[in-house]
Amino acid sequence: MGRGAGRREQIGDAGVRLIARDGVHALTHLHVDAEAGLPRGSTSYYARTRRDLLTLVVNRLSEGSQSDIADVKIPASLHRHEAAGIAADILAHMARRSDAQAARGALLFELRDDAELREALTAKAPVREPLTRLAEQVLTSAGVSDAVTRAPDLVGLVDALLMYQAAEAAPVDTRAVLTAYLEGLD
Repeated sequence: MGRGAGRREQIGDAGVRLIARDGVHALTHLHVDAEAGLPRGSTSYYARTRRDLLTLVVNRLSEGSQSDIADVKIPASLHRHEAAGIAADILAHMARRSDAQAARGALLFELRDDAELREALTAKAPVREPLTRLAEQVLTSAGVSDAVTRAPDLVGLVDALLMYQAAEAAPVDTRAVLTAYLEGLD
C-alpha cells in the first residue's frame, strides 16, 4: 500500500470520528486536518471538494463493515434460537465500532439527495452482498424456506437494530427480537 492509500485511510478515519462526535456539519477539510494531526491543507490534497471528502469517509465505513463479518462461520444446522444468537453476535460485533455506526447513521440523512453515496452506504455497499450471503447461510441452516428471498429482510432487520442501538434510542433485546422474527418464518 502506497503512502497515499494510508493517508486516505487516516483522513477517512478522522472524518468518521468527527461526524460521530460533532455531526456531519463538522466535516470540513480543516477540521479533518486537525483531527488527523495532519498539516493544514493535507486533506484538500486528497479530497478537493466536500463531496470528495464525503466519498473518502463513506469508503472507509464500507471497508470497516466488511472486516466485521470476514471470519464468521455458520454451522450446517441450527435451531432458530441459535440462528438468532449468531445474528445478534454479528450485530454486537458491528456495534463495537460505535463511531462508525453513528457516522453512518448521520450520513444516511445527510446524503438523502446523493443517490450514489447513499447507496454506497446501503444497497450497494460492498458489505451488502457478503452480508446477504451470510444471512442466506444462517436462514438455510435454520431450516427457513426460501432463504434467498428472506435474506435481505434479515439483513434489513439487523441493520435497523444496529442503527437503533447506535442512536441509543432505548434499550432493546436484540436477541429476543431476532428470535421472534426467525421463529415466525416458515
